Amino acid sequence: MTETIAEHMIPLTDEQIPDLLDYLGIPGLADIHVHFLPEPMLEKVWAYFDEAEQRYGRCWPITYRMAEDARIQRLREIGLAAIPALSYAHKAGMASWLNDWAARFAERVDGALHCATFYPEPGVGSYVRQAIDAGAQLFKIHIQVGGFAPHDALLDEAWEVLEQSRIPVVIHAGSAPLSGNYTGPQNVRILLEKYPDLVLVIAHMGMPEYHEFADLAEAFSGVYLDTTMVGTDFTNEFAPMPQSYISRLASLQDKVILGSDYPNIPYPYAHQLQALARLGHGKSWMRAVLWENGARLLGLSQAG
Repeated sequence: MTETIAEHMIPLTDEQIPDLLDYLGIPGLADIHVHFLPEPMLEKVWAYFDEAEQRYGRCWPITYRMAEDARIQRLREIGLAAIPALSYAHKAGMASWLNDWAARFAERVDGALHCATFYPEPGVGSYVRQAIDAGAQLFKIHIQVGGFAPHDALLDEAWEVLEQSRIPVVIHAGSAPLSGNYTGPQNVRILLEKYPDLVLVIAHMGMPEYHEFADLAEAFSGVYLDTTMVGTDFTNEFAPMPQSYISRLASLQDKVILGSDYPNIPYPYAHQLQALARLGHGKSWMRAVLWENGARLLGLSQAG
């Protein structure tokens, strides 16, 4: 029987999140989808979202438009056990210098995850291998922004080494908030049929193709779904989860991992946790999603 989360324990503010963690009996949050970037690049990303009304038909205010130190401190205060610094390349020549920056971020920020990215270009296999040898723990790619197929032949060497290493890759392949020539589940399925032992984390649960990406999570042992922005009031206006999918998530408890898109979210971090709690799957499901699954995948200590 599902043990319901007490209404008064669902956080309304970021300051209340640690109380939820204590209530659930977990040592922290294992958020796999957090962005830190070189400041000039981050300013361009924020400028992009400042024009969201023209791009998406809705405003997208950045809730955590703060200096880097303040953004890191906020994550520590709400209980992140490790801090990812996800980035992604949208053209050739970007990935290597982003990886260099991310490696330095991991060295200078206590508790940071060493992240990396890649792009279909000559030499990609070499620099992915170099990143792994240097200690990379998590990769990210964005199919719509990058404008490439995940099964592009130029990526074969990179996927081979990632499959062998079992290092997770967060992949934004769903068709929301914008579709692209290569978005959607079919291209990811082609990739997985070629490299079935990859560890892929489907960003945003693959919205709006929720069921189709869940099919992949059920079919391939290394495929997971991250919760980034799903079920929030903001997302429910353009990519709501069908009730049949919400019900299905109960049986996918071991396949769902917390993601937030911090700091580039148009609401407080606490609202993502509210959105997950109100799905109604109870305390055990929330413990798995907020901590256990991500901690296991990222190799985090169960002691936090």
